[in-house]
Amino acid sequence: MPECEFCSIGAGEAAAESVYEDAENLAFFPLRPAAVGHTLVIPKSHYTDFFDLPGPPLASLMQAVSTVGAGLRTTLRPDGMNVISSAGAAASQTIFHAHVHLVPRWRDDRFGGIWPSNGATVGKEIADRLRRELRTSGP
Repeated sequence: MPECEFCSIGAGEAAAESVYEDAENLAFFPLRPAAVGHTLVIPKSHYTDFFDLPGPPLASLMQAVSTVGAGLRTTLRPDGMNVISSAGAAASQTIFHAHVHLVPRWRDDRFGGIWPSNGATVGKEIADRLRRELRTSGP
């Protein structure tokens, strides 16, 4: 996809501070990191979001996320780490190429919380509907 910024980076046509690469995936620092060590991990092939990734590429991407996350933990020694993949504009996805953010976190960092203080209530009716869906659409 020539109009996709991440496809260009994955193909080596656009510059990025790459920190990891395997046959299917690439990890690099974003232009505007949220924290020291913030890293993006992408599949080199174009997929819109994680829903679009078939099984083997999704497994490969998650292995790369685990590898890079472990490297960040050893290198930076953060107190924690957020692993975030947004799907769709309503979830704050701005580049429509599947990607995972690894964001190292430290106590009292400036990043702030990622969850609202007044969470939604999920009742039995929604749990029942979800269980039915997963039984009929699962592997």
